[in-house]
Amino acid sequence: MRITWRRVEEEDFPLLRTWLQQPHVKRWWNHETSEEAVARDFGPAARGEEPSEDLLVFLDGEPVGLVQRSRLRDYPAYEDELAAVVPVPDGATTLDYLIGDPDRTGQGIGTAMLRSMVARTWADQPDAPCILVPVVAANRRSWRTLERAGLPRVAVGELEPDNPVDDRTHYVYRVDRPGPGA
Repeated sequence: MRITWRRVEEEDFPLLRTWLQQPHVKRWWNHETSEEAVARDFGPAARGEEPSEDLLVFLDGEPVGLVQRSRLRDYPAYEDELAAVVPVPDGATTLDYLIGDPDRTGQGIGTAMLRSMVARTWADQPDAPCILVPVVAANRRSWRTLERAGLPRVAVGELEPDNPVDDRTHYVYRVDRPGPGA
């Protein structure tokens, strides 16, 4: 299983729209899927106008998913909300992720994708002390993927959910940068 990445480009927006329309993604991401909405929400990162990164995930050369990676300090309101639940060290990074094709879920791809992104984050962001990932408690598949990828749950608390039908209860996962020689 070979996982590779590249930044999302505007040419990828039709694929993102298709993925965001899939029931297993739509339920948790609750994202508008019109051409205009996808361009509005993913365009700034694709053009480098926003500090977050939207990364297209490839498995053996085929696109299978998306990871959004950002430093919490670049989004102060979100950092403050999360800091009410768990300590947020300066430079902490957060991730959001999806597997787009429903036929590719349940095969360990998400776990491999997250392990790969954690390793890549340590290389790309040498000053990031940790990765914090909040997940709505009802999204068992997502938080189980984090656990299989080696991220321990460190907190439970109330955060604004992506989908208003969800309860505010979130689990927060954290992985710290490995020490020297690890």
